[in-house]
Amino acid sequence: MVDKLIYPAYLDSQKTRMEGRRVPGDIAVENPTVVEIELALNKIGYSSEIEQDKSYSRQPWVRTGRVRVKNSSDSAKNDIVQAVAAYVKAIRNEANR
Repeated sequence: MVDKLIYPAYLDSQKTRMEGRRVPGDIAVENPTVVEIELALNKIGYSSEIEQDKSYSRQPWVRTGRVRVKNSSDSAKNDIVQAVAAYVKAIRNEANR
C-alpha cells in the first residue's frame, strides 16, 4: 500500500514544466491550494490527508503543503494528478458563476 503525494506546484499554471508543473497548461490552474486538491480527490473517490507544513523539493523555502493520497496503488500518479487538475478547474468555474 503506497501513498502518493500531490503538491500544488504540479497543477500551477504559473509554473513551467521545469519548475514542477505536471499537467498541460490548458488544465492547470493559478495558485491551487491543498484544500482544493483534497476536495477534488474526494470527488474522484480517493481518501486523502492534508500535510500543511510541507514544502515542494524544488522550492524548499515555500511551505505550500501537500496532499497524501491514500490507497491509490491501483492508479498511476500521473492519471490522478491530471484528474485532480480537471476537477480543481471545474470547481473554480462553478465558484465563478
